[in-house]
Amino acid sequence: MDARLNYFASPTATKALKHLMAAGRTLKESPLPAATQELVALRVSQINGCAVCVDMHTKEAAAAGETSVRLNLVTAWREATVFTEAERAALELAEQGTRVADAADGVGDEVWARAAKHYDEEQLTALVVLVSFMNTANRLNIITRQPAGDYEVGQFH
Repeated sequence: MDARLNYFASPTATKALKHLMAAGRTLKESPLPAATQELVALRVSQINGCAVCVDMHTKEAAAAGETSVRLNLVTAWREATVFTEAERAALELAEQGTRVADAADGVGDEVWARAAKHYDEEQLTALVVLVSFMNTANRLNIITRQPAGDYEVGQFH
């Protein structure tokens, strides 16, 4: 598969992506646990079918010490026993925040309350921005059919 656009050859894309990459770095430095960030990024990307981001976040999480069992079970996190209650709350919020068209109310109050039970306001802010950020990145890659499989850990850091 060939990409429809080469973002690195476009001055407009280069300028815009510079800001997106800065936002990504800010999220990495946030108080939201790194493991939670990678699990959420992976789950959002799975829902959206973004192969580039699934490739990236699977590899980044593995390099950071995440186990293959947990990575393989992200798609079925509700039935899996390997995630903490906090991680489960983050994954649930990520799913509802990604599937906004599936529910008129977006993220429900019960889902928000479960997340708020485990994360403080700064962590919740990072979680919400991360979900939005990943949905943006997914769409950029999907629309232009960016191919997956060649990502190397740390490539965009």
